[in-house]
Amino acid sequence: MASAGAQPQGVIEARSKFFFTDSGARTFVLCLFLVIPTLAVYYPVHTHPFFGSDDALYVVNTDALHHGVNWKTIYWSFRTLYMVNWIPLTWLSHALYYSLFGLNPAGHHMVNVLLHAFNAVLLFLVLKHATGYAGRSFMVAALFALHPMNVEPVVWVAELKTMLSMVFFLLALGAYGWYARVPRVSRYLLVALLFGIGLMAKPQIITLPFVLLLWDYWPLRRMVLPGETRPCSTATFIYPVQSISWLIKEKIPLLFLCGMDALLTMKIQSGWKFKPPLPSRLANAAFSYWLYVRKFFWPSDMAPFYPHLGGLLSAWQLWSAILFLAAITVLVVKERRHRYLPVGWFWFLGTLIPNIGLMQVGLQGMADRYAYVSYLGLFIMVCWGVSDWKEQRRVSVAWVASASAVVVLVLTVVTFRQIGYWQDDFTLWEHGAKVIRHNWVAEDNLGAILMNQGKRDEAIAHFLRAAAINPTDSLSNIQIAVDEQKRGNLRETIACYQRALHDDSLAPEDRVKVWINLAVAYRDLGDTGNARQAYDHAMQLRAEQ
Repeated sequence: MASAGAQPQGVIEARSKFFFTDSGARTFVLCLFLVIPTLAVYYPVHTHPFFGSDDALYVVNTDALHHGVNWKTIYWSFRTLYMVNWIPLTWLSHALYYSLFGLNPAGHHMVNVLLHAFNAVLLFLVLKHATGYAGRSFMVAALFALHPMNVEPVVWVAELKTMLSMVFFLLALGAYGWYARVPRVSRYLLVALLFGIGLMAKPQIITLPFVLLLWDYWPLRRMVLPGETRPCSTATFIYPVQSISWLIKEKIPLLFLCGMDALLTMKIQSGWKFKPPLPSRLANAAFSYWLYVRKFFWPSDMAPFYPHLGGLLSAWQLWSAILFLAAITVLVVKERRHRYLPVGWFWFLGTLIPNIGLMQVGLQGMADRYAYVSYLGLFIMVCWGVSDWKEQRRVSVAWVASASAVVVLVLTVVTFRQIGYWQDDFTLWEHGAKVIRHNWVAEDNLGAILMNQGKRDEAIAHFLRAAAINPTDSLSNIQIAVDEQKRGNLRETIACYQRALHDDSLAPEDRVKVWINLAVAYRDLGDTGNARQAYDHAMQLRAEQ
């Protein structure tokens, strides 16, 4: 007779088969294990307001989106270059969600959260189908769902474009596997269609053809390099092998879409004024790659703005970053018998290129949201690498599963804490100023918030710190100038306005206002000659606009 509480052998075997045998039921359960924790950890965002930076521009104050999805909105969405991008799908989506939720931020926030959970499930299914590994694919998707670096694009309503572009990136990746199994024009057209729609959400996924070439090498194993024999495939299907030249030619229609989108984006963004010298941009790019890797393994000191570091790096910082990147590149090429290593590393490096600052747009040196696609490569390297190490060392599945659960739990706690910093603008920028050095943008935003609250003296203190970090920062200098003008310190007022005019990012209409204010300050000082010159310059700029 079985002892009390003992499980019948048939029940134990059934449970074992459920967890270790592929089935639709197990896949569904694993999808739930992705969705439920993601929704739970991100649920607090439904109480968050719109974030002051960009949310007002994308949703709150964009009247063209406040009439629902109609022909006028569709026409505007496809014609506008607002926010220095061509993203009609994003605009139409914002219009749809505004018609559903109005200016209640809870609905807009939860849309992003649901899309993020959907992306995690898509990632799991695409990886599982392409590789044949459910456990490893699940772990990649779990890390993606709960890594703290992904908080920014999820909780920031304006980053709906990142969520949407990732949906179509993953759908295109999955459709490509379907095409590669039985190549047909109709299947290829589906890949191209999904890619094109994704580009209409955000140009960030422009590197998809490059990713598909990596996908050919592993896990689809359609590509065999000279001198190699085709290794055994663990994927669900055996894909026909093709030459490298054929695989490149196969991507030409997708590259055409890339070229069209790149030309349009560069034309739209060509007017951006802040363009550091090329050596400065290259230095910032190299060091930013290192920072992304560090934050992948040790996610801390995350903020909505990171200053451009090109001109602030010491020689040892720059060369340490370059040597680190070179060492990892040499190592993964040397260990290319594990094909996922070069694929994951070059995925990370390659997909970050559009956002690494070589073509500078914005004042930032890097951003958490830029890692949303790129980190997938590092997730793959880590999960497949640990699993192979476990098999080589014959480590028990229970130990690896327990360690994986602890890692995910720790990341979840850090993610939950990071979400808390986004509860309001002041908390977020206060945290950003605390954890990131040289963060004049955080100081400016804190000053602006306090100024709106009528706390002028506290606001000026933040503006003074911003100006000390970045002497030509226009926002802080203008606010300090206004304060000095009220106090009657006209010479300091004039000096602040002159420093503000050296800020290349100062908008043309604001530049006109500064020249007019400068003319008034000169007049009050009794310097009528400079007052007349400043006023004439303002009128000339206004006429040119």
